[in-house]
Amino acid sequence: MAGDRPRYGLLISALGAIVLAVSVFLPWYGVSFTAAGLAFAQQVGDQAASQFGNAALQSYMSNFHANLSSLVGHQFMALSAHQALKDLNVVLLLLAGLAIAITLMALAGSGSSSSGGHRAPLVLLGIFAAVCVLYRMVDPPSPAGNFLALALREGAWLALLGSVAIVAGALWPDRLGAPTPSDAKLQSVWSELSGWTPEG
Repeated sequence: MAGDRPRYGLLISALGAIVLAVSVFLPWYGVSFTAAGLAFAQQVGDQAASQFGNAALQSYMSNFHANLSSLVGHQFMALSAHQALKDLNVVLLLLAGLAIAITLMALAGSGSSSSGGHRAPLVLLGIFAAVCVLYRMVDPPSPAGNFLALALREGAWLALLGSVAIVAGALWPDRLGAPTPSDAKLQSVWSELSGWTPEG
């Protein structure tokens, strides 16, 4: 089972890369009207009703405004990273694709999973992806100034989880309870004194 432990890490990294790629097409932001946006919509509606409408239309607009004011903060649509982040979504997909390719090559190679040559590239890819995701979580795009507000949705959190999983899989230990240098010294001294080795 100890020889399979590097493969567990590679599988975790591969799963994280797949989650990262899929999350690009999931909702990242929920879109809702702000109070300023609804006030602007009401102002435009009142101007249109006063210029082109009659009394019935003005009465309808006043009732419509009363219903419209209750929509502040309520999400009426969602945006994925593919829709809202035109450049970053391509970067995230490239990072996920590279991570998947590295893990598949390491899993296919007989000794590559134990040599650890895949660890550094996967760590770098995962960290870079996590930084990109965190940047757009802290500083989301502004689609319409102060008129619309964006709230984080599950896609952004899944992208962050996938990025962290790539790094965690790359740092997955080859075996649990690996002996420290002091333990190795104790084992060598014990073997010299008793002639017994843990493997024997």
